[in-house]
Amino acid sequence: MFPDYRERAFARQTDSSYSDINKNFISQASEGSIDPKEYIVGPGDKLLISISGLQDINLTLMINQEGMLFIPKVGIIDLRNATLEKTKEKISVAVNKYYKNVDVFISLVDFRNIRVSLLGDVKKPSSYILPGNARLSDLIFASYGLDSTSNYRDIRIENNQGASNSYDLLSFLRYGDRANNPLLREGDVVIVDKVDKVVAVRGEVKYPGVYEFVKGESAAHLIKIAGGFTGKARTDTIEIVQFDNNGRHQRSSYFSYEELINKNILLDNQDVILVREIPEYFVDRFVQVRGWVKYPGYYKIVEDKTSLYDVINEAGGFIKDASLADASLNRTMGTVDYDPEYERLKTMQRKDMSDDEYDYFKAKSRQQKGKVVVDFSELFNKHDMTENVILKKGDSIYVPEAKNYIIMLGQVVNPGNVIYQKGLKVSDYIKIAG
Repeated sequence: MFPDYRERAFARQTDSSYSDINKNFISQASEGSIDPKEYIVGPGDKLLISISGLQDINLTLMINQEGMLFIPKVGIIDLRNATLEKTKEKISVAVNKYYKNVDVFISLVDFRNIRVSLLGDVKKPSSYILPGNARLSDLIFASYGLDSTSNYRDIRIENNQGASNSYDLLSFLRYGDRANNPLLREGDVVIVDKVDKVVAVRGEVKYPGVYEFVKGESAAHLIKIAGGFTGKARTDTIEIVQFDNNGRHQRSSYFSYEELINKNILLDNQDVILVREIPEYFVDRFVQVRGWVKYPGYYKIVEDKTSLYDVINEAGGFIKDASLADASLNRTMGTVDYDPEYERLKTMQRKDMSDDEYDYFKAKSRQQKGKVVVDFSELFNKHDMTENVILKKGDSIYVPEAKNYIIMLGQVVNPGNVIYQKGLKVSDYIKIAG
């Protein structure tokens, strides 16, 4: 069992041309602006230094391969591992030591390229060249992608100094959590692990599914990752199904959502959270009336109480030319959409069917799906309440226009519709049809 939430399609590209398309992406900056407190400058970054005073001086300078910046007449400034914010401070201090009473403006005008490595459970472990403001998601998007078994929630990044941090890429993909989509730095090694342990959340959450197990994650946090509850969720009794220590038998524990938060209930491998629906909650009960009634449309019904007679009266009754003989009531609740025997017979030729099979096939072919047998004429003209039907949600009532013609089919000279004339016999209509 592997994670199956929708964001996993984000970087599972299989078309080799996908990465060719992304070569253009790799050469571009991923963001329109950067945070000076976050961005670390390095060799190849270009800085604009504008000095305004008795005379204006504009310089475009590049940080050298040792992380130093040389400013004519000012000297060399060490910018190794400095943020852009710290870089501006250092340059301003150095310039003001040489130039008195001047205004200094400093801006990053061009990014350097950095080389980072993507390793582990990925389609193509390799090194990639990215713009200096690229983030983890940019690397994943620009590469050949992750595998179906890749662990999105525990991606490790090791830097040149050997420091290592783990990031939950799903938190960024789902909620835009930038803390889990860090800027990459020169020499970073990004390691994607393979999914080994999973948990699941089922039922009334916005994104139910199987998720990677994260050590130390609470049930409340996984519910948050899964989008939180839907409007129909029953939050007073949340079931957590767990295996015993031997991994052979499951047991259930029940908590309210408040208890999950207050007690900080932690999850373990193969745990399943079940969030059930509040019974009979926000169940809409409508029927539709179409055709030759005074006020066609949708009508609310009361379960086990509202009848066909009630709804037709609420719809204003029938209008002129309504055909009660052809009116119908169709029901979708409880109807069987799939009949394996009928589907089997559809694939057979008549010569291969028995007589019983053929009779069943003909009867099933003529059957009107969901039709409820009701004599509208008996009910509304003669008030025979034995024909009255208690309606169910989703029922559809259709009252067609009365036909003013007789249909002539078969061996007549002019088959088709012949206008109905009161008093004419069958033989008269045959004569009219030629």
